[in-house]
Amino acid sequence: MAVSTWVIIVVVVVAVLVMITWYFSSFNSFVRLRNLVDESWRQVDVELQRRHDLVPNLVATVSASAAFEQTTLESVTSARAAALNLGQGADVAAIASAENLLSAALSRLQALTEQYPQLQAVRGYDALRRELEDTEDRIAAARRLYNGNVRALNTRIESMPASLVASVHHVPRAEYFEISEPARRAVDVAGLLNPDGDQGR
Repeated sequence: MAVSTWVIIVVVVVAVLVMITWYFSSFNSFVRLRNLVDESWRQVDVELQRRHDLVPNLVATVSASAAFEQTTLESVTSARAAALNLGQGADVAAIASAENLLSAALSRLQALTEQYPQLQAVRGYDALRRELEDTEDRIAAARRLYNGNVRALNTRIESMPASLVASVHHVPRAEYFEISEPARRAVDVAGLLNPDGDQGR
């Protein structure tokens, strides 16, 4: 067999081995990125559950210590119940929507509590408030990590030639988790304290 034939065979074998190695490497990268997305989502879920657990105590403390407009407290309780009722099988968009409703309700509650200085003297209230603020920070940090992993996975899926492997194995894109941060919302406190408007005018 001529030397040139051996060279061609070696080149073909090496090329095939390189392609096989690249293929499995690409597939494994999708597995790794998907695992990172799932792992970081579990951390988001832990922090959301932590917030859910704080809400009943916060509502109970506030309602027992101040003559609050009940609609605000009920909206917080209802939003929490809606978030809990989604269950483990809900998609990210549905969870984000429910959590945004809870964030909005908590924003209104926080704005109202600032109008009641006597709450600051209530035992346990300040600790609950600080724990809720800390939880919001933890949710934000977990969300940033999760969204970063989602971005890495989706970018990999869209990039050639790795997208060919993603297409063959039907690797799905991951959803970003967008949730509002209560402390950064602008709330109409006057409207909350007087929801029916100034009827004396």
